[in-house]
Amino acid sequence: MLAVALEEARLGFDEGGIPIGAALFRRTGELLSRGRNRRVQQGDPSVHGETDAFRRAGRQRSYRNLVMVTTLAPCWYCSGLVRQFRIGTLVVGESRTFAGGLDWLRENGVEVIDLDSAECRELLERYIAAHPQVWNEDIGEE
Repeated sequence: MLAVALEEARLGFDEGGIPIGAALFRRTGELLSRGRNRRVQQGDPSVHGETDAFRRAGRQRSYRNLVMVTTLAPCWYCSGLVRQFRIGTLVVGESRTFAGGLDWLRENGVEVIDLDSAECRELLERYIAAHPQVWNEDIGEE
């Protein structure tokens, strides 16, 4: 599952955007949608990787049995999306670069699996080194 999100992150990187990818799966492993952070590409601050994948999945009767996979721990905005729609499981590529709302999600019943992927971390760290202002804008650090 992480391979799909990582592929999206790489596409974003190649487009000059922040390399954060996400995908939404059913618990059976069926891919519902995939997306990437497109803030830079679309000039829209709300198009984070998780929101892009979520929007592309379309309406679901329930989100409880879905798995959100993302290359980086979600920010508060995306953590709120996971919590609001009660997505049952969140798989995170890494949280060393940015911890986001993982503790809050766990406290609120979301199963969080942190894979601590060096590949996810290295891709994002390469982007941050080249574009620190864009990264700080993305996480609200200006």
